Amino acid sequence: MPRISAKFAELRKSRQSALVAYVMAGFPSNKATRAAVSGMVRGGADIIELGFPFSDPLADGPVIQNASRYSLQKGENTRRFFEMVRKIRRETDIPLVLMTYSNILHRMGYSRFISEAADAGIDGFILPDMPVEEAAEYKRAARGRAETIFLTSPNTSKSRIKSIAGASGGFLYLVAVYGTTGAKTGIKEYTIRAIKDVKRQTSMPVGVGFGVSAPADVRRYVRAGADAVIVGSAYMRIIEETPHERIESRIASFTRRLKKETIHAGSS
Repeated sequence: MPRISAKFAELRKSRQSALVAYVMAGFPSNKATRAAVSGMVRGGADIIELGFPFSDPLADGPVIQNASRYSLQKGENTRRFFEMVRKIRRETDIPLVLMTYSNILHRMGYSRFISEAADAGIDGFILPDMPVEEAAEYKRAARGRAETIFLTSPNTSKSRIKSIAGASGGFLYLVAVYGTTGAKTGIKEYTIRAIKDVKRQTSMPVGVGFGVSAPADVRRYVRAGADAVIVGSAYMRIIEETPHERIESRIASFTRRLKKETIHAGSS
């Protein structure tokens, strides 16, 4: 069983939702990224989402955009990224998901990029600018190598949710708010309704992300039925303001607080 699916099966048995922790590769260095990942693992994260920088990250808010820009300026590239993934994989068996943009894969070639990523230890991909209608080549290249995690939103129609879920593997990513990542607009009732609506359309795990920044956010989404909660910009803010030698411990502490809220009510 693929690592992502195995993780969700394990969490269902223990009545927990998954904590998916995001970090931008190469910000402010690959050494810092590895320290952050170590802290996430120590703190109990269930899945790590590794961002690969792109020059025009339209789905991301200012915190992640700035991290992406800095990472590119420091020379982050696919060779360095895959090398870092291999080092992370030697230290942990945690599922690793790569979040980037379609042009990165297209430029190298879908088959080559996905093959190299999977060989390094990547288990799945999130491409926020990849519409399911144009994903045939991407899906073919990923088949048997990595999960393709597609995104849906609170205003996606029921028929389209089914189409997106049918193309997805691992879990379905529900965008919590209208806008970019990191938007601090509070939890919306339309998002709570969307979680319930999406779960009625698919048996696949549903993860909620964008604008999640505190343990209380995680708690609310888990209580609404989310199978996973994705936290990104809040982690990047910690990394941005923390000296390197303290990144792992601060990330671990924050992760523990988030993870505590993924345990379902009534669980021992």
